[in-house]
Amino acid sequence: MNIMEVDGYKAKIEYDPELDQFRGEILGLNGTADFCGTNPNSLRKEFRTSLKVYLEVCEEKNISPTKEFSGKFNLRIPPQLHFEISAKATAADKSINQWVSEVLRRSVNE
Repeated sequence: MNIMEVDGYKAKIEYDPELDQFRGEILGLNGTADFCGTNPNSLRKEFRTSLKVYLEVCEEKNISPTKEFSGKFNLRIPPQLHFEISAKATAADKSINQWVSEVLRRSVNE
């Protein structure tokens, strides 16, 4: 994955052929903050700088820097997949929510 982490914040990294640089966008913010660099070290340095400026602006304007997540989201899946998930959860003696949460946690940690 093209994710870079600095001080608990994550950024999605992509290559920008027009600039011939890597571009990062910090994720989970109430606003936007991005940065560019030509190599991992410069990218990480610009990430820190962009994050610092963003957090300072949020503090000046008394704005929460990050989005709040409820922990709930709706997911539309095919009925057959819903059945398969239900069967796996039941076999594991878990609720669908517990089972899916564990599968997603493992996937995120890979």
